[in-house]
Order: sequence, then structure tokens, then C-alpha cells
Amino acid sequence: MPTINLNFPKPYNVFNKQIYDSLFDYSHFIEVWYGGASSGKSHGVVQKVVLKVLKHWNHPRKVLWLRKVDRTIKDSIFTDVIDCLSTWRLLPLCKVNNSDRTIHLPNGAVFLFKGMDDPEKIKSIKGLSDVVMEEASEFNQDDFTQLTLRLREPKHRKRQLFCMFNPVSKLNWTYKQWFAPEAEVNPERVAIHQSTYKDNHFLDADNIRTIENLKQTNPAYYKIYTLGEFATLDKLVFPDFSKRRLSAQRMVNLPSYFGLDFGYTNDETAFMHVKVDQDNHTIYIMEEYAKHGMLNSDIARMIKQMGYSKEIITADAAEPKSIAEIKRDGIPRIRPAKKGKDSIIQGISFMQQYHLVVDDRCVKTIEELENYTYKKDRQTGEYTNEPVDAYNHEIDAIRYALNEINGMASPKGKILKNIYI
Repeated sequence: MPTINLNFPKPYNVFNKQIYDSLFDYSHFIEVWYGGASSGKSHGVVQKVVLKVLKHWNHPRKVLWLRKVDRTIKDSIFTDVIDCLSTWRLLPLCKVNNSDRTIHLPNGAVFLFKGMDDPEKIKSIKGLSDVVMEEASEFNQDDFTQLTLRLREPKHRKRQLFCMFNPVSKLNWTYKQWFAPEAEVNPERVAIHQSTYKDNHFLDADNIRTIENLKQTNPAYYKIYTLGEFATLDKLVFPDFSKRRLSAQRMVNLPSYFGLDFGYTNDETAFMHVKVDQDNHTIYIMEEYAKHGMLNSDIARMIKQMGYSKEIITADAAEPKSIAEIKRDGIPRIRPAKKGKDSIIQGISFMQQYHLVVDDRCVKTIEELENYTYKKDRQTGEYTNEPVDAYNHEIDAIRYALNEINGMASPKGKILKNIYI
């Protein structure tokens, strides 16, 4: 085996204090790392796990790194681990298979990178020593339970499961598991670490300014992404929706609709595929694609790869240049959404006439539905009919997709369980 010499004479030039203080503590079966944006929690867990597998164990360790959706692996946790190995000059000593996303370390340890899209595939993986759940709030309670059961290989000492996430909604399973008043947490089994941007001394001034400015620009995000706290549960726009695995083959007779909401730096681009059952007043949210930093050429390529280049796609009318460029790049039937007066409120009212059923792999949509709330009037304390401008990118794309069947008229009548009568 090649000689591995990792020496950190100035550790705080490499590690944030919070991760360094628990760097070699493996006494807790579950480690929860949660908090605000850019707090260094994911980067720190990567450092800890890489160092852990390089220690002298009796048996080489086998680590499963996870995201809920497989296609998000490459641009997230896989890249983070590669960057860590490269920074520490270990990458030339490793065997990296980019196609099946495995890394064999020089001491015989193995890193596997998977999506939890199909939990049955995870059940076939044997001999795990550690599991890492990146963006753990995107998973569900059953996923978490199954992963704890996978960590049963007796030959591995100090088996651990690491969970990293932002504290999104109090409806999320992570809140119910570890933070709700009724949650029973054994401190000998579970270690909980909270962090904010102030715990990351590697952040530059621009990043700090952006995070702190949320207090003025987006109070809904400020509590979660700046303070690293679970947001207070408010009046949800869509309080009732269902989550389950959907099959397009079983709904082949239902029409499909496609919507696109543009984003780049702060907001992700969101592309949505929905089906509508008019007879039963049900909207099925079949697929989502959400990513930051996409150029228009990237969006066109993504739509082609998903097999929807010939479909009618309704996009945000505020970006006619982007629509024209995507059309030029081979998506001929893309078109702008119709926007009338109070189109957001009207579009939401239209959606509220239907029951929403979301594929469990549409994790960003689920996060939005669990956090999309109405504004409160500051003077009266009463809720308005206008939603907070946050957690709405996938929902906006769904509204655009439904332009095809939305008459854009003001809804009439009274609401009974979200169905207009």
C-alpha cells in the first residue's frame, strides 16, 4: 500500500473548529449536522469521513454516500469528495470510476455513491461501515429507517450514519425525528450539531453579505438559511397533498403538460412535467429538474435528454430572450406563459381546485409545498391572499404548465377542502 502522510500542522487552516472538535469522535451511531447555508457542515462531514476510512481499521471500510435523487449525485456529494481527496493529494492514489461513481482508496476502503430513487437497490448492498445522507431532508422516514438497518456488519467497528441538511419545514421528518417536543433523542446514540455561516471561517465577505442580506430581502429564508433554525409553521398555500411513487405508463391516457421557470445564481431553473385528471380533479406531479447556474443552452440540452424536445413547454414570459434562445437550440414548441392581472394568485387558486399528488422523487417540489405560505398583514396580523415570494420556483413552473387548461378567469364560489363548488 502507498504511504499516506496526512499532516495538518495548522489544522484551523484546513478545518472549521466545529468539525475539528469532533473529528475523531466516532462514539455516536448517528451524527446530525444541520443549520444554515454555507455553514461548512457538508464539507466538514466529508473531511471527517475521509479521515475515518484512512485510519488503521481491521477491515477496510465501505461507505455509502447518498442523495435522494440519483441524477443530483454527480454535481454534489461526489464532487465534494473528489475535491477533498484532490486537496489532500490523495486522488492520484485512488481508483475512480466516474461511470458507476465508485472510489477505491489506497488502503482498500471503498466509497459508493447512490441515489435513493429505488430503495430496493440499496437493500442489495452488503457490508457497509458508514452511510452519509446529503440533504437528508429530501429523504423520508422510511428511507432513514432502512439505512439504519443496512449498518449491521459486525466486522466494522464504530459504524455511523451521518445526516446533513438545512432545517426546512417542521412538517419534515427530520424535525419530527430529532427536534419536535415529542421526539425522544438518546444523547449516547445521537449527536446533534447546529451551525451557521458564522461557524465557517473560510467564507469571503461577498458570501457573508449575501447571507446576511436575507433579513431584508427574504425573511422566510432568513430564519432557515441565515440563522439555521426551523421556520415557524405558517398558513400553507397547499396544506393537503399526497406523496407516492408515480408511473407514467399507468397514466398514459392522461395528458401531459410542461412548465419552465428560469433561474441562475440565487434561484434554480425549474422544469416540471405534470399530468392532469380532469374527471377526478387531480394534478399528478410526475417529474422535476431543478439546478442552479444553467445557461439557456444547458436548459435546451436537459430537455432533449429528458425526451421532451417536441412537447409544448410553457415558460416564464418575463424572459423572452431566453425563450427565443432555447427555441433556436432545438426546442421549437417552447412558448411564453399568459400573464394577466394577479396571475400568481389566480394560478394558485386554479391549482387549489385540484388535489395534488407528487412523485416522491420530486424532492424540491415537496420541499416547496411544505414551506409555501401566505403573507401576513403586519398591522392586523391577518393572512392575505398573497403568498410569500419564497419556495415557489417549482410551483411557478407548474402554474405555467397548467396555462394550457387554465382559463385565467377569477375563481368563483366558495372553497370546500380546496375544491371550488
